[in-house]
Amino acid sequence: MNILIDSVTNSKIPHFKIGCIIYHNITVSDSPQSFKEKFRSLQKELFKHAQLKEIMDFSGIKEWRDTFKLAGTDASRYRHSAEALYRRIKKQNFLEPIHSAIDVNNFFSLLYECPLGIYDLNQIEGNITLSIGIDNDSYEGINGRINNMKNIILSKDETGAFGSPYVDSKRTMVTTETKNAIQFIYLRPSLTLEEAIEITAIIMNEFLEIHGGQGQYEILT
Repeated sequence: MNILIDSVTNSKIPHFKIGCIIYHNITVSDSPQSFKEKFRSLQKELFKHAQLKEIMDFSGIKEWRDTFKLAGTDASRYRHSAEALYRRIKKQNFLEPIHSAIDVNNFFSLLYECPLGIYDLNQIEGNITLSIGIDNDSYEGINGRINNMKNIILSKDETGAFGSPYVDSKRTMVTTETKNAIQFIYLRPSLTLEEAIEITAIIMNEFLEIHGGQGQYEILT
């Protein structure tokens, strides 16, 4: 499987970079109690901070909103997933555990102020390209709607678009039956390569500690 960022995306978004992790032989289930407590504690801490500042005062949230704008997205209408989570926290609408893969994604999205996506590798066909959506790019999302992805950063395989820092697709969503997965960390473009590597490695190691299996990562630029 080849994974690349297309030239249009690179030209519109300077320093665009993605942390890509591939996992094999994982077990997705209920999150460990210790992780649930850590996840809840982080949300409580962020809630306190969010009462003292506006959402756009969080530098990572603002940077990714600006990144959406560079792609041509109406960032007020289509909020990236990390911003959507922060808005929930600010209202004290805390996230409840779903399953371990989603919980890890949400935890690190809050911690690093950036979107994350995780996809069932067995549901992906052929090579993957990260690009910006055009007229006919759409999919049924995990939000239960058919989402038109024009002018939105997305990932696509030979079947079509399946993921985005906006919303992910039902076709490739991770469930408790998933054994192999691919995770995208939509890193802040301003991060150095060294910072990108550090964050990606931390996320991979935490994921493997909870899910078992094997993982390997690379930084796509």
